[in-house]
Amino acid sequence: MALSVNTNVGAMAALQSLTSTNRSLETTQSRITTGLNVASTKDDSAKYTVAQTLRGDLGKLSAVTSSLNNAKSVTDTAIAGAEQISDLLNQMKSKALEASDAGLDDDSRVAITKDLLALKQQVSTIIDGSDFNGTNILKGDGSATAQGVSALQSIASGASALTVDNQGYTTKATTALGDLTDDTDFAGIDTSDPTNITAAAFSTATTGVIDKLDAFFGEVQDSLSTLGASSRKIEGQLSFNSKLTDVVTSGIGNLVDADLAKESAKLQALQVQQQLGVQALSIANQAPQTILSLFR
Repeated sequence: MALSVNTNVGAMAALQSLTSTNRSLETTQSRITTGLNVASTKDDSAKYTVAQTLRGDLGKLSAVTSSLNNAKSVTDTAIAGAEQISDLLNQMKSKALEASDAGLDDDSRVAITKDLLALKQQVSTIIDGSDFNGTNILKGDGSATAQGVSALQSIASGASALTVDNQGYTTKATTALGDLTDDTDFAGIDTSDPTNITAAAFSTATTGVIDKLDAFFGEVQDSLSTLGASSRKIEGQLSFNSKLTDVVTSGIGNLVDADLAKESAKLQALQVQQQLGVQALSIANQAPQTILSLFR
């Protein structure tokens, strides 16, 4: 090959090699810094597009999980209230049966009635207090328009919502216990007049107070079964969403995550290549100097 001071082929080749090494080194350093093998569509358009779609699904799953958690909290709050009301009704049934005893003196029966009124007030307070974030599925009449709770349960297009209906405790309690705002009415008995508080007033053969309590207790038990099943369904959906989120996250990682052990080894090799490239370019740049010796 002819010697020329105008064209240094060796230097150009060394420069091209060094430029390529530097470009690879930048790519490797970027992967190590970000932890991503595909950080941009410039790296791999197909994988980046798929990863972005999956990231969108993760965002949707997060919204579904948040919705389900809210529904679970509302349902669990209602369950706590219903269980407490069930306990209070058991106490009421015992006291109502005791008050129906014809051998009981009037003063004792009046005292029992005061306890029953206090228990009724507790039931009313629990119904009103079974509220989570402004949603109360115990308070109401249980109609289709009464306040229930609804939650997303899937990111699939057209997926149905998970709903828990209003349990209508306000209407059920009023039917069984009387006006919840009236401190003198218990299951239709006007307790403001002690003469109304008789054994006959409590017996099932006349006003049916015990029957009313039994009926309300049965409705509460049915409601607890419904609420319990709904809570388990929500928990199952939350568990599935959690697993699905892990699977999608893993899938994104398989697509775009960098193998840092591999990139670390590659970085070491490229750094050596860079040093050698610089030396090769330096040697190539010194080649034209040999031409001067021809003119001495």
